[in-house]
Amino acid sequence: MAFDKQRRPATEREARALASSLRLRILRLCLDRPLTNKEIAARLDLNPATTLHHVRTLVATGFLAAGPERRGARGAREVPYMATGKSWTLDVRDSGVEGGSEAMIEAFLDEVRLVDEADRQLSRLGLRLDKKDIEELRERVADLLNEYASRPLDPEGEPYSAFVALYPDTSRE
Repeated sequence: MAFDKQRRPATEREARALASSLRLRILRLCLDRPLTNKEIAARLDLNPATTLHHVRTLVATGFLAAGPERRGARGAREVPYMATGKSWTLDVRDSGVEGGSEAMIEAFLDEVRLVDEADRQLSRLGLRLDKKDIEELRERVADLLNEYASRPLDPEGEPYSAFVALYPDTSRE
C-alpha cells in the first residue's frame, strides 16, 4: 500500500496540472485563505500574467475554486482563489505524465529554503525492511497523513507543511 491509499487515479490533465512545482506552491498558498492572482504573484515574486496562467490551469482542473468577485483598493475587479483539497484525493503515479514527483520535491525545496534553519525539523533514516515491514510502514504513514489531512483546519493554528519520501536506497545495494 502506498502513502496515497484510497486515492483515485488522476486523469492526464489533472496530473499535468500537478506536475509543476509552481502550481503546487500556489495550492499551498491558497490552502488556508483565498488569495487573488495579484496576491499570489506578490508572494511568489512573479509577474501577475505568469501567475494567472497557472491559476487558470488550476481552476480549470478543479484544484482551485474562484470565490466571489470583489473590488480592490482602486476599484479593480479581484477574484480570490481557494485550494479545494482535490490534490490530496488523487494518485498521479500511473497517469503517464512525467515529472510529478520531481515537482513535489522542487516545491518542497523552494518552500523549505524560506524557513530559518533553526525552525526546520528534518531527519534521514536508512532502513533494511522485508516486504511485510515496508508495507506496514507505508500503511502507518498513510494512516497518519490521512488522519491529519481529514482534520478541519484550525484558523488559530500555526501553518505547517509535511513532506515524506520513502524510496529504495539504491546507493547501498
